[in-house]
Amino acid sequence: MHRPNPLQWLRYAYGGRLPERYREWVLYDATCRTWLLRYAVRVVVEALPLLVAGVVVLTLLTPAPPLVVLPALALGLLMSLYFTLTSADELIEARLARHGYPPGTGKAVRRRRSEASRDR
Repeated sequence: MHRPNPLQWLRYAYGGRLPERYREWVLYDATCRTWLLRYAVRVVVEALPLLVAGVVVLTLLTPAPPLVVLPALALGLLMSLYFTLTSADELIEARLARHGYPPGTGKAVRRRRSEASRDR
C-alpha cells in the first residue's frame, strides 16, 4: 500500500483527491480502527492556519489580551470538531466516493471489520 507524502497528505486533508495509486490507502484511512481520530486530526490541521491568523489579528488589532483570545479560539475549534465529528460518517463516505468507491463502502468495511473482531 502506497502512503502519500506530507504535501500530498496536506492536499488530501484539505479535500483534494490523491492519485489512483493511493486509493487503497484512502480506504484504509477511512476504515481503520482509528479512522475517527485520523479524521479529527485532519480537522485540526485544516483549522490551524485560521487559528494562527485569529491569534495574530485579534492580539495585534484589538485590545483583547491573549488570555481572552486563546480560550475563545479554542472554543471555536472545539465547536468545529463537535459539528464535523457528528457528520464524520457522511463526510468520509463523500471522500471515498471522490476516490472512486461506491457510496456506503466505508460503513460496510468498518462494519465487517467490527464483526470479524467480535467473532474472534
